[in-house]
Amino acid sequence: MKLVPALTWQIAGEHPEAIDPRLLPLLAAIADSSSLAAAIARCGISYRAAWGLLRDYRQRLGVPLVALERGRGARLTAIGEKWLDAHGAAIERLGRALPALAVEMGAPPRAARRSSAPRLVLAASHDLALAEFAHALPETANLEIDVAFMGSLTALREYAAGRAGLAGFHVALSRSGASDRRPFLEWLSPRRDRLIRFVDRDQGLILPRGNPRRLRRLGDIAAKRLRFVNRQRGSGTRLLIDQMLATEGIDPATLDGYAKEEFTHAAIAATVASGGADAGFGLSAAAAEYGLAFVPLTRERYFLAVRARAVESAGVKRLLAGLRDAAFTRLVHGLPGYSSAAAGTVVEVDALSTSV
Repeated sequence: MKLVPALTWQIAGEHPEAIDPRLLPLLAAIADSSSLAAAIARCGISYRAAWGLLRDYRQRLGVPLVALERGRGARLTAIGEKWLDAHGAAIERLGRALPALAVEMGAPPRAARRSSAPRLVLAASHDLALAEFAHALPETANLEIDVAFMGSLTALREYAAGRAGLAGFHVALSRSGASDRRPFLEWLSPRRDRLIRFVDRDQGLILPRGNPRRLRRLGDIAAKRLRFVNRQRGSGTRLLIDQMLATEGIDPATLDGYAKEEFTHAAIAATVASGGADAGFGLSAAAAEYGLAFVPLTRERYFLAVRARAVESAGVKRLLAGLRDAAFTRLVHGLPGYSSAAAGTVVEVDALSTSV
């Protein structure tokens, strides 16, 4: 391990205040991508943390650093650009000198302990429990999990092509009236694959606190001409939204914001919380995290697809043990709208067609 000095900024005054080190990387990512969602994913921080940083420093500095515009993404304000340019100039002047001051500490004991840990590559639809689980499990199970979040169908394509060892995807339970499984089954083989039960969870409308427009279904958004924020094409949630719109006989073109896409449940909730949309569709737990109203519309089941031959591998066996552990049960119970019933159970692909 190496210790290196870094350039930091502070608010000048009688009692100087150090700037949160997460802020400048967030501004740089916004400048590069013109998207708050993409910048947050790149920086590896939560939506709540990112919104909090931008809000807090707008108050402390007295000016906004970022402008968020409907339909145009995110951009730096003039002062945000000026500060980022100044940071770049400072790095250019000092950057060559700082590495020479680095101190080599040697590899940490933990790295040595985990050097032989099994590694699982997981392509998965975004899920709050999975994100927490993947972070916490290696600490106790000597297991490395590399998770790449993407849409359910994209994850299954990556898995079918052999670019991921497991795929995480979710399907609505049949009582929702929108339980077409064919797009998922296209990428799975009853002989080759098995499914691991992960969680059951609630999805529905994510709305401003108190649900001031009294929405009860997707059709209410179009009927009241409210602004909607959608999930990206290829995601299981987008497929579910489209199926529900078809069931209600709603033309997507009549939904203001149907083309406005976000890539995670947290992004949907953050957009509604910030006033960027009047309604979204996502997880109950995401709505709760932002103090928003939630109207449940469907219960769904989240599976992990895995090769049958890999079920007895060391990595998958440790994964299953983690799902069956009491710690995972506690994690899931802390998320509104979630259930860990039968987590860690291995079932046939046919279970996808019979889940109720």
